[in-house]
Amino acid sequence: LSATWVAGVALLLAGGPAAASAGGEEEKSPGCAEEVALRVQKHYEGVRDLQAEFSQSTHNAVLGDVPGAEIPARGRVVFAKPGRMRWEYQSPEPSLVVSDGETLWIYDPTLKEVQVLSVDAGFLSGTAIQFLLGEGQILESFVVSAESCQGDEVSLDLQPKQIASYERLKLRVDRNSGAILATAVLDLFGNRTDVVFEKMQRNSAPDEALFRFEPSEDDRILTLPRQP
Repeated sequence: LSATWVAGVALLLAGGPAAASAGGEEEKSPGCAEEVALRVQKHYEGVRDLQAEFSQSTHNAVLGDVPGAEIPARGRVVFAKPGRMRWEYQSPEPSLVVSDGETLWIYDPTLKEVQVLSVDAGFLSGTAIQFLLGEGQILESFVVSAESCQGDEVSLDLQPKQIASYERLKLRVDRNSGAILATAVLDLFGNRTDVVFEKMQRNSAPDEALFRFEPSEDDRILTLPRQP
C-alpha cells in the first residue's frame, strides 16, 4: 500500500477533517454557507459520473517545514454512481485504487501486490467522495460555515454533527455552479492533504471495466478484514 494513497484517498474515504484556514479568523456567514451547500447538493444529485485530473499535496505534521516534507502527487480519477471510483496515481510512483462499490482493490505495481477489501454499501458515508457522487446530505450531517463569501469561489468548513474519527472537512466550491474544485483533509495527527481537481468532465459514461480489477498470476493478493 503506497504512502501516497494512505495520505490521500484513505483520508477521503475516512472523512478526514479539513485543514484550518491559512490565516485570520473565519468569517461566519451562515446564510451564504447554507446557500452554497444546497447548491453543491443539487449539482451532484444531477451528476451520474465524473472524471478529472487531480493534484495532491500531503504535509506531514511531524516533519513540519523540513525541505522535502511535502509529498506531491498527480493522477486521474473517475467517480460513478453508485459508489464506484478509480484513482490512478501517476507520480511520484504509480499506484491504483479501484472500487465497484462492494470491493476495494489497492494495487502497487512496483511490489506487484494487491490488497482486497470488502466494503459495505455505506462505506463512503460522511466523506468528500460521497458529495462528489451526490450521495451525501451535507446539511443533515454537518454544521456548515463559510470562511468567506466574496468572489466566485467559496470555502466551506464542515464539522460533523455526530461524534466521528475526524474534526473537519473543507470544500472549495464554485459558487455559481456548486462544483467542488478542491478538498482539504486533516487527520487526527495533524497531517494535511489537499486535493485539487482540474479538467472535470461530467456524465461521460465511463466504461464499467474501469471499476473492476483483475490481478495477474504474478500478483500477491492480500485480503483485508471487512470495513464497516
